[in-house]
Amino acid sequence: MSFDSDASSQGGDHRSFGQITRDRLLFEMLRSTRKNSKSTWKVLIMDKFTVKIMSYACKMADITEEGVSLVEDLYKRRQPLPSLDAIYFIQPTKENIVMFLSDMSGRSPLYKKAYVFFSSPVHKELVAQIKKDSSVLPRIGALSEMNLEYFAIDSQGFTTDHERALEELFSENAEGSHKYNACLNTMATRISTVFASMREFPRVHYRVAKTIDASTMTTLRDLVPTKLAAGVWNCLAKYKTTIPEFPQTETCELLIVDRSIDQIAPIIHEWTYDAMCHDLLCMDGNKYVHEVPSKNGSATEKKEVLLEDHDPVWLELRHAHIADASERLHDKMTHFVSKNKAAQLHQARNGGELSTRDLQKMVQALPQYSDQIDKLSLHVEIAGKLNNIIREQCLRDVGQLEQDLVFGDAGTKELINFLRTQLGVSRENKLRLLMIYAALNPEKFESDKGAKLMQLAGLSDDDMIAVNNMRCLCGPDTKKSTGGGFTLKFDVHKKKHAHRKERTGEESAWALSRFYPVLEELIEKLSKGELPKDEYNCMNDPSPSAHGLPTSSSLRTSPAHSMRSRRTGGTWARPRGSDDGYSRYGCGLFHLISEPLSDGWMAG
Repeated sequence: MSFDSDASSQGGDHRSFGQITRDRLLFEMLRSTRKNSKSTWKVLIMDKFTVKIMSYACKMADITEEGVSLVEDLYKRRQPLPSLDAIYFIQPTKENIVMFLSDMSGRSPLYKKAYVFFSSPVHKELVAQIKKDSSVLPRIGALSEMNLEYFAIDSQGFTTDHERALEELFSENAEGSHKYNACLNTMATRISTVFASMREFPRVHYRVAKTIDASTMTTLRDLVPTKLAAGVWNCLAKYKTTIPEFPQTETCELLIVDRSIDQIAPIIHEWTYDAMCHDLLCMDGNKYVHEVPSKNGSATEKKEVLLEDHDPVWLELRHAHIADASERLHDKMTHFVSKNKAAQLHQARNGGELSTRDLQKMVQALPQYSDQIDKLSLHVEIAGKLNNIIREQCLRDVGQLEQDLVFGDAGTKELINFLRTQLGVSRENKLRLLMIYAALNPEKFESDKGAKLMQLAGLSDDDMIAVNNMRCLCGPDTKKSTGGGFTLKFDVHKKKHAHRKERTGEESAWALSRFYPVLEELIEKLSKGELPKDEYNCMNDPSPSAHGLPTSSSLRTSPAHSMRSRRTGGTWARPRGSDDGYSRYGCGLFHLISEPLSDGWMAG
């Protein structure tokens, strides 16, 4: 999904997606209750889902600043506060309405007045149920639909919180399951609320179901993008008449695909700093726990930090290749030492005691020094940990084979040789290799060839099920499976068979950076109006003659681009003497900046 600020209904509004979400919750919802309320402080009541929406977008200090003194769980026993007003931010479910009416009905309601905000459109039957209770109606200060039912995970991304969607939509039991339709309907509603928040009306493009031939029946799995697109479109059509100032003409693009377009992207190792952190470190969401010296200096203590957009170093490095990020950290530390007196003293100290003059200089520079070094040292520590894991798990060898398989530079022979010789590779990484191989060669797993490969890798029964389930994500198989027994003989003159094309005119200086998700290429084609017509349809007719609207390509003022760093030309990676791209991070903080950067990450 891409947005065009010039075509946006918001005109000059250049706030990030995360900021828009935060502002809606704080100002459009919480602050709006001040107008007709005599209560200075209020109670905020949420259900299990809406409390997550709030926690992703706002901090407790933000909520308190808007006059909320207490946050409560709708389903927990609560103390009556009849002198305070309450703000309900809840999903429009029958169970939630029953709880709300229980709070506010009768002679002794829990709160003086209730301002009710639903996270998504509420059914008329539930509104009628509220109106039936004559004791509740006079106590309602507001009854509104926020149309905000997603988790804003960062400034540009969101999730609909469907952890079991893969199972509910693509498993062999999905056919005829009530969970299939329930999952799609909820997902469509939540995606639509993203556009309600953005005040954007998209062209809804979707991948059409593919079949081998006219005699082949289309399955529900094939229809996931089609059904989801229809659900989103129905919600958006209602928004045009129910939400004030909602655009009446298209302002952006929405592309709906399913995992069958690219089963490899979520499995293959991605080498950006952000991806490495979430893949290799034991993080809870964006929370990272590390050890810092205690205040008394005698031991260490654990400290939690959030790797989010408020951290300027994280914001700059997160989409960079891990080697690129390391080089930038090196440059930042070099610059920091050259400009900071305390850092220079620390670096120059040779074990002897500092003079009084030196101590005075350090004290003068200490406040700024401490603030800057905390931010840089955090990422230096993270880079060091990533380096150790990459080295211990032989990830560069694993990553090289992964990408060679995808681009046709390696095949079954190379995979077998790797599994036989690389005994130090972890079970998880062997599983990832086999899942990639299964996605590229599903026909191999229709015979005993796949089973023999999995046995060679030493996969468990559960791992084998995961590999075999990759077939559930594949589109209709137009290849004829080949019979015959498993053999280790290969034709050395066999032509290269690449499953992913190399990007023309884009040569990266960093090794292991040539892989790109299929979605990245599709977004670029969408921005240029070049999506294949036989593979992608649009819910709203893109023809200018039909609606007098601009075509999708004319909505764009600049081409789509990836946030990930793609340096071109070999001169970017400056060869230095170290044998490891991160070895400098294993030493003391100021010793590390004088050590050389490796050329080991340069693309060959």
